[in-house]
Amino acid sequence: MACSTAAGVEATALLSPRPAPSSVVRRRLALACRTRHRSLRVAAQRPQKSTTGADPLNGSNVQSDEAAVSTAKERQRNYGDGDGISNLQLEDLVGMIQNTEKNILLLNQARVQALEHADKILKEKEALQRKINSLETRLSETDAQHKLSNKGNFSDSSLGLEFDVLKEENILLKEDIEFLKTKLIEVAETEESIFKLEKERALLDASLRQLESRFIAAQADMMKLGPRKYDAWWEKVEKLEDLLETTANKVEHAAMILDHNHDLQDKLEKLEESLRAANISKFSCYLVDLLQQKVKSVEERFQACNREMHSQIELYENSIVEFHGTLSKLIEESEKRSLENFTGNMPSELWSRISLLIDGWLLEKKISYNDANTLREMVRKRDSCLREAYLSCRDTESKEVMDNFLKMALPGTSSGLHIAHIAAEMAPVAKVGGLADVISGLGKALQKKGHLVEIILPKYDCMQVDQVSNLKVLDVLVQSFFEGKMFNNKIWTGTVEGLPVYFIEPQHPANYFWRAQYYGENDDFKRFSYFSRAALELLYQSGKKVDIIHCHDWQTAFVAPLYWDIYANLGFNSARICFTCHNFEYQGTAPARDLAWCGLDVEHLDRPDRMRDNSHGRINVVKGAIVYSNIVTTVSPTYALEVRSEGGRGLQDTLKVHSRKFLGILNGIDTDTWNPSTDRYLKVQYNANDLQGKAANKAALRKQLNLASAYPSQPLVGCITRLVPQKGVHLIRHAIYKTAEIGGQFVLLGSSPVPHIQKEFEGIADYFQNNNNIRLLLKYDDALSHCIYAASDMFIVPSIFEPCGLTQMIAMRYGSVPIVRKTGGLNDSVFDFDDETIPMEVRNGFTFVKADEQGLSSAMERAFNCYTRKPEVWKQLVQKDMRIDFSWDTSASQYEDIYQKAAARARAAA
Repeated sequence: MACSTAAGVEATALLSPRPAPSSVVRRRLALACRTRHRSLRVAAQRPQKSTTGADPLNGSNVQSDEAAVSTAKERQRNYGDGDGISNLQLEDLVGMIQNTEKNILLLNQARVQALEHADKILKEKEALQRKINSLETRLSETDAQHKLSNKGNFSDSSLGLEFDVLKEENILLKEDIEFLKTKLIEVAETEESIFKLEKERALLDASLRQLESRFIAAQADMMKLGPRKYDAWWEKVEKLEDLLETTANKVEHAAMILDHNHDLQDKLEKLEESLRAANISKFSCYLVDLLQQKVKSVEERFQACNREMHSQIELYENSIVEFHGTLSKLIEESEKRSLENFTGNMPSELWSRISLLIDGWLLEKKISYNDANTLREMVRKRDSCLREAYLSCRDTESKEVMDNFLKMALPGTSSGLHIAHIAAEMAPVAKVGGLADVISGLGKALQKKGHLVEIILPKYDCMQVDQVSNLKVLDVLVQSFFEGKMFNNKIWTGTVEGLPVYFIEPQHPANYFWRAQYYGENDDFKRFSYFSRAALELLYQSGKKVDIIHCHDWQTAFVAPLYWDIYANLGFNSARICFTCHNFEYQGTAPARDLAWCGLDVEHLDRPDRMRDNSHGRINVVKGAIVYSNIVTTVSPTYALEVRSEGGRGLQDTLKVHSRKFLGILNGIDTDTWNPSTDRYLKVQYNANDLQGKAANKAALRKQLNLASAYPSQPLVGCITRLVPQKGVHLIRHAIYKTAEIGGQFVLLGSSPVPHIQKEFEGIADYFQNNNNIRLLLKYDDALSHCIYAASDMFIVPSIFEPCGLTQMIAMRYGSVPIVRKTGGLNDSVFDFDDETIPMEVRNGFTFVKADEQGLSSAMERAFNCYTRKPEVWKQLVQKDMRIDFSWDTSASQYEDIYQKAAARARAAA
């Protein structure tokens, strides 16, 4: 700023008529300009030092990280995807994990340093930008002065000297600007290197998780190899040791006899010499002969012993050979059985990898549609030929693997179905709500039943990529229609929870899924209509003969009309469409013209019997999915009844018209994740047969949250929820005060996206901050949620409406008795303990009907009375709740049944 002011003063001085400056003034002016130039140079070189200082660190970190990644990849090639785990030494795995952890620690340190340098660089960048702006201002002012001086035709020699100085400064300023631009480019390169460090850290994290999983698998394999396989080995070893000890004793005894024999021989020779010298009687000679006979007898015995010793040694050697032979056979048999056991029960993830491999070859046009369908059928059947081909050539080139697969391809049939889920969420890679749990839980359950299950998701920039195994992009671009044009889409593949997943990354200038969030954008209708069209295009171009396409909620409801109005006419008509609405509150409405974006015919669909909303003139995509799908489901039987009336939010008439294809199927929970006997978040694991661990977890939570612990049997009520009107926030508030009134403890975990609700509960938390029986934790914490489920005696779910609800099932799994309102899925999973019209073995909680405080208070009082006055009855109730099967198996069987009926009708119509 000072420089630009000085330049302005100089320009003003040039334009105003004044006497020529003295030589002293000119010298001062030149000196000031050169001083400013030198200060600018110094200021510009400071970021250079900072940047240069950062480069070696970044370089070393990148080299270290590249070495760690290459080491992890080399180990992956050595050990393969899962083959030979039984031969892997646990010590090596532990070492590998420790080395990887060290590498990750070093990388994290480098990352922190890189971020610190990045902050410094950004600050320096801003300073440099300010310098550039200042210099450009001065440059423009200098050019203006130069032009004015040329017009004025000044002849004064002093002015000419000043102009020379200004020209020189102008050149220097231009050089400074170029220099600063170079520095800015270096800053950008540094930012790019930081981004690379982040990616490499993610790769190392993934490799660490893979090594840990292999370590766990190896431990499991060692546990599976029971001691019976080695009993024969140790019996042989013990027999050989006994034989060796016997032989050694005999050899030692023979050696002693031999030594004694040598002593006798020496004595006999001495005796003969003495007899000859003394010339004694014949009797003495007789004694000598007798002694010689005894010596001969001893020698014979020694030779016999020697022969026996050699025979024993030979027997020992033969036994050793036999032992080695038996040992080798046992090892081969053990390896063979281990391999057969591994391949026979090959993880679903490996079958998913094979499926993704086949689809990648087809999309890249390396194999034909017929070959791909044959290979998919083999994957579906878990064909042993394909399995052996994959295991034998996993470490070879892709072309060799493909050739072996094609050689092993044999025609066959299977009763399994090919099911493709198209959804906006999937746990744990992209989770917002219960939909994500349904996709992964239902998919895994169907896969276990022998069906080929695939998932298609958008590739969000904010998804948890560390939860995806073998994530890679295919060497092919799938084009899809949108807004009258064709757009490319990158296709990524990977496995999540053992399921094959396709991630679609649109190459659209709007960056539809590069928004740092899953939902909540102003153009969500555009984003998900684009995705639905691209997902169907992926299935169509891959040539798959899919049996069921299952789409979920309004985000992928476009699939049903797109499939029947566009793709069925192109010959892609083997599939039947199943649509599941998880919550009829969200229906995806928009102006009718917006349907044209994805290629749907607006005039054809904007009709009351198709996609026009029943309440207003807009388009309703959930209604379109109900009309166009072959199967329509929701997430519980009671909710299916409710939405046919006022709960349908305007779609009740449409659901009544299509009631024959509409049903409710209760969701399940992931019983592997929610298992108190294995839950790693708990202080003590426990089960229905041993409830001492539940008491220990209750004490641990009280200590963690600083709750009163003087009375261990004081009842603890838990509540884990989003604080939104649907969940009955006024009843949750009442439950807090009611619990304090009747002498219990209350723990709430959850937050609200609605500002006034969040503020209200913050006020309640402040009111109870000094009460050691009430804790409101207005956030979500996954680890803490596990602890609350395990510690609570009762669990409250007072929802106004609840399509399914999972928290009441999880609570019962952990021995927390639910107190719920009879609505939706709560009515299908919780049955009142005091309702005598229900069989006793089914009663598992406490319920109320009306969404008011009186009904909730009554249910809470009944639960507290049972807890305090009938402890043995309460214990039996807890144990019964913990033994209820809320897994996905039953729900998956119901889906399997309706899938198969729809597929059978499709085959009959073909």
